[in-house]
Amino acid sequence: MRTGRLEAFSDGVFAIAATLLIIDVGVDVHEQRLGDALAHAWPEYAAYAVSFLTIGVMWVNHHATIDLVGRVDRGFLFLNVGLLLCVAFVPFPTRLLAEFVRTHDARDAALAYGGTLVVTAIFFQAHWFYAVGRGLIREDADPRAVAGISRAFRPGVPIYAAATALAFVTPWLSVALFAGLTLFYMVESSLLGARAGRS
Repeated sequence: MRTGRLEAFSDGVFAIAATLLIIDVGVDVHEQRLGDALAHAWPEYAAYAVSFLTIGVMWVNHHATIDLVGRVDRGFLFLNVGLLLCVAFVPFPTRLLAEFVRTHDARDAALAYGGTLVVTAIFFQAHWFYAVGRGLIREDADPRAVAGISRAFRPGVPIYAAATALAFVTPWLSVALFAGLTLFYMVESSLLGARAGRS
């Protein structure tokens, strides 16, 4: 089975998940001026930006991996569905983080957000290493690109798990690390893509 329909369906889910993030961004002007309400809503802007960029990184990485996959089987399709399930879920913990990060429930919100990213990273690894192990990678794929993606994916689960665990110490540090990881993976994905292009 070819990858065309899988890519089209996946792109649609990524687009919907990214769009849903903005729906929950809003301001409450019942008891304050609009300017004050806009300033007070900064956690919503921050959560939206981090999650939108995170979904963007996921989409770029998904594109990079599928580009190296020559064919898919039923097991790969179901792993892709699991991955998309996680991507589509991201708006929910994003809303929790935006709403509760300044309250005594900040730890639980950060744990929900981080847990979602940990499970997503697990599915990303399963998705990729299943393709490698089952011989679904294109025969003409550059082995250096395949090895590079494998190296980049391996630390994902422990890194996100560590960032999530920090919520037990300080939710703010955990959230800051999620933002930092998003920026890191944006740079890392760009460098990986540049190296793959040169090769």
